[in-house]
Amino acid sequence: MITFEQVSVQYPDAPAPALRGVDLTVPEGELCLLVGPSGSGKSTLLGTVSGLVPHFTGGVLHGRVTVGGRDTRANRPRELSDLVGTVGQDPLAHFVTDTVEDELAYGMESLGLAPEVMRRRVEETLDLLGLADLRDRALTSLSGGQQQRVAIGSVLTVHPRVLVLDEPTSALDPGAAEEVLAVLQRLVHDLGTTVLMAEHRLERVVQYADQVLLLPGPGQAPVLGEPAEVMAHSPVHPPVVGLGLAAGWSPLPLSVRDARRRAAPLRARLDGLRPASAEAPTGTPIATVQRLAVKRGPVPALRGVDLELRPGSITALMGRNGAGKSTLLGSLVGLHAPAAGSVRVGGLTPHRARPGELIRQVALVPQDPRDLLYGESVDGECAAADRDAGAGPGSCRALVERLLPGIAGTAHPRDLSEGQRLSLALAVVLTTRPPLLLLDEPTRGLDYAAKARLVEILRALAAERHAVVLATHDVELAAELAHRTVVLADGEIVADGPTPEVVVSSPVFAPQVSKILAPSPWLTVPQVRRALAESAPGAGADTHTATEAAGDTATARDAAE
Repeated sequence: MITFEQVSVQYPDAPAPALRGVDLTVPEGELCLLVGPSGSGKSTLLGTVSGLVPHFTGGVLHGRVTVGGRDTRANRPRELSDLVGTVGQDPLAHFVTDTVEDELAYGMESLGLAPEVMRRRVEETLDLLGLADLRDRALTSLSGGQQQRVAIGSVLTVHPRVLVLDEPTSALDPGAAEEVLAVLQRLVHDLGTTVLMAEHRLERVVQYADQVLLLPGPGQAPVLGEPAEVMAHSPVHPPVVGLGLAAGWSPLPLSVRDARRRAAPLRARLDGLRPASAEAPTGTPIATVQRLAVKRGPVPALRGVDLELRPGSITALMGRNGAGKSTLLGSLVGLHAPAAGSVRVGGLTPHRARPGELIRQVALVPQDPRDLLYGESVDGECAAADRDAGAGPGSCRALVERLLPGIAGTAHPRDLSEGQRLSLALAVVLTTRPPLLLLDEPTRGLDYAAKARLVEILRALAAERHAVVLATHDVELAAELAHRTVVLADGEIVADGPTPEVVVSSPVFAPQVSKILAPSPWLTVPQVRRALAESAPGAGADTHTATEAAGDTATARDAAE
């Protein structure tokens, strides 16, 4: 269905090709998962299938890409729209109308289909994706999972044979992500749609893939194969694969269910051992929230929220899309005035404080990093951040290199990948080193290696008595990093306590290792690896070598400690 013939892509002023030597075929009716480190060329490869590369991105496309027999270089995206449907990371950016039904019909209207055909296909798509009850709803009123289903439906109504998706679950809570993945399964199994999907959160999707296409690094030749075989050598892999490597399982499990079937000997080896527990941070709170209520228009967004944030603490805010996490972070930086209750940060009332005073106490990295980036180049953004923070020249740039090496200083922020833009925005805010740091979905678009580097930086800040709050759907990040986890639902706190207690007791927010080794207290692969190394030094050393070779950067860091 999709054929790449010696494909390379070279962008202007880039020192090396974004893609090189891609020569493979993706069969019809399969879900092919595209994986690789940030900046390895995943979005570029997806763009060659949809025709966006090179027609809209520029650059030079060498070789040939054909989809259903059509050459994407000879056909512009509009001419491929009946064959290829494309859905990006942000469904709201995809929408052009106001309601669900209008959005589903828009693509067919653009192609000039007959009204009776449009009506029939809209009804079919509403039923296929479980959207019938939402047909008249405003798109902005939908949850993240519902919006993503509508975005997929809007391209399905023109009956494409290929669906291209760029991180479709990156901004979704676990439940919403399952909704989207269930839809993709139906399309592949029932309709024979070919799905090519790039995703960093492999723990959510790898078990559904028929094949995995690995881009090992910028310009390196890709590897296409069975998921378990590719994961064994991939520099990026989910925790279930990391646990399999640590335990020496072969073939490697791809799902929690497969791993649990093999986990009895590993549980026996870990019996009587417990992971080290971090002491709860103490001291006078940096920020205090008391009985906070916030309205977004007529809708209550927060109700009766109480929270104290102490120096050295790392707190994870979790909950489904629309639970109030971003609103709580916005209240801490003065974006929302309380309808009731109070917020105090560093002795200031955020919504009344002057920006120059507030920025010395608290900083926020929003979900969309573009909200913080106004410069014409990466180096320009970094220089401005150094001046604003009173930091030494090169401070921000050093943080960018630490988070995600290899970002060109002359690149315009809008030309960066999602993960690269996020790394730049994180570096801009981290340069200020505020006492309270707030991050809204900080791992969206980051691969596992970049996420491990972010964990190191945030741990170092906490060790220096900064308080960190993460609003995240990334349960693996919360398990790895947070001292405390707060779960929000419908604007209220429904769980608050030490992370091991909160996540282990939740079937939704438990990390993969916890699900596999339950009822044991283990949360992460590095915890298990350290325990195995301590209980059996020889076996631990051999296992470490295998895991490190597979690119488990978090484990390598823990071993070094």
